[in-house]
Amino acid sequence: MIDISGLGDRYQKFRVMSLCGILGLLLHDPSLNAAPEIFEGLSLLQHRGQDACGIITCGPKGRFFQCKANGMVRDIFDANSLSRLIGGMGVGHVRYPTAGSFNNAEAQPFYVNSPYGIVFAHNGNLINTDTLLQFMDQTAHRHINTASDSELLLNIFADNLQKTGKFRINEEDIFTAIGGLMQQVKGAYACVAMLAGFGIIAFRDPNGIRPVGMATRKTGTGNDYLFSSESVVADACGFTEFEDVLPGEAVIITRSGVSRRQVSTPATFAPDIFEFVYFARPDSVIDGISVYRSRMAMGDALAERVRDVLKEANISVDVVIPVPDTSRVAALNLAQKLNLPYREGFIKNRYVGRTFIMPGQQMRRKNVRRKLNAMALEFSGKNVLLVDDSIVRGTTSKEIVQMAKDVGAKKVIVASCAPPIRYPNVYGIDMPSRKELVAHDKDEAHIAEAIGADLVVFQTLPDLVNSVRQINPAIKQFDCSVFTGEYVTGGHIENLRADNLRGKMSNLELGPLEGKGGGGLVHEQTKGTEDYNEATSTNGSDDTVGLHNSFHTN
Repeated sequence: MIDISGLGDRYQKFRVMSLCGILGLLLHDPSLNAAPEIFEGLSLLQHRGQDACGIITCGPKGRFFQCKANGMVRDIFDANSLSRLIGGMGVGHVRYPTAGSFNNAEAQPFYVNSPYGIVFAHNGNLINTDTLLQFMDQTAHRHINTASDSELLLNIFADNLQKTGKFRINEEDIFTAIGGLMQQVKGAYACVAMLAGFGIIAFRDPNGIRPVGMATRKTGTGNDYLFSSESVVADACGFTEFEDVLPGEAVIITRSGVSRRQVSTPATFAPDIFEFVYFARPDSVIDGISVYRSRMAMGDALAERVRDVLKEANISVDVVIPVPDTSRVAALNLAQKLNLPYREGFIKNRYVGRTFIMPGQQMRRKNVRRKLNAMALEFSGKNVLLVDDSIVRGTTSKEIVQMAKDVGAKKVIVASCAPPIRYPNVYGIDMPSRKELVAHDKDEAHIAEAIGADLVVFQTLPDLVNSVRQINPAIKQFDCSVFTGEYVTGGHIENLRADNLRGKMSNLELGPLEGKGGGGLVHEQTKGTEDYNEATSTNGSDDTVGLHNSFHTN
């Protein structure tokens, strides 16, 4: 295993993009606006990131229209802002950070005017950023304006397209550019791009770690096309025939048709198993696997493990209570398997964000009790089995266990649908630092002590993998690095924590990256301010450096 956590200061100042939702839409009728449906789709992907969101559309003569900022989809977009996003194709993005700032400039999608006008949205993390930055400086001479590896990935793509030297490009040129990109970058990436006046593009890393798929909707005159992180967007928007973009595959969609090609030799196909444990909506299907069915199977397998551990500990359980929301499906199956009552003991305030993806440990801890309220009726005088999808930092689990005891629970046993998380994830999960993982260097007894539980029961890794794989046996392997410390791409990043870097930024310790054209430029954009630049070229370049942002424009 390659450990790059000791890379130089330049790399450590660079930002890792993480769990995100990406979306691309092309309408057959160019006179219609794609923005309202992209907005709807991003709302359905809001669970994948609540830090920032954005939409860029492409209208007449290849002109781009943009609105993006920090905040939830419902807060950033309204009827006025959507009406300004003109054009029948567009790209959308929701994100939260693992390292970096709350800088509006880092909200996606990103844009470069040269060559041809490219818009880009990315979900995942790159692990060879230092090498890529050197290439940008010394060879490509391209300026990276933020500390986001997504902007870096966009510029790698742009540089490869630039090498064609053509006035107009075609699908063959784009496939060649993406194939070159896949030879240059390492890590996890699912990407959606848009070329001005041309079409939309999606591609996925050779390991298929992060998800993206495509779907079709028939209209009276032709087909509309959708790219999305999850199939739920296709279902809700009336698209059918959802299929995953394959590892190492690129898909190009124009109003003339669809082109697909394997542009990289597939490596070990290893989707991130945490998509099924926690990230994805239960009504999504990813890589042919129903998230809902996989969680049912996790509950069945966990029930057998719980039965054995409770018998050994000579503890009886009176009631099974899920920790809302992700664990509900598994908890219900577990209760049925053990012939125990299933009760909803925690009532959730749905207007507080998911604590797992809230930036900052202190904020996560404070928001647990705002988010959940324990009903004494279901806890008082009982031995309670709490079922959760996973235990990461233990912050939420500790508060929840204490809440149960505060309302009278005699004993609190916690059962996790996932094995102990003992290693950082480098592919898009906000938990890179080992010291923050409650299970790191601890056995189950010490984990129980750390979160205040009387007993902790974890799913075994073989049972978890089998629960997911049984639905699609064609997938031979999953990325389980958070449990095993084995990284399918090689590489290990621990020093890129958002909370730590954000603190440095606030103290002006994190400035521009060194070197000509270096990135990492830090500048805060306050609400209502605009950097007014317009892109007007079609498959060409001009002297603009950005896009007008219609966020909060009168």
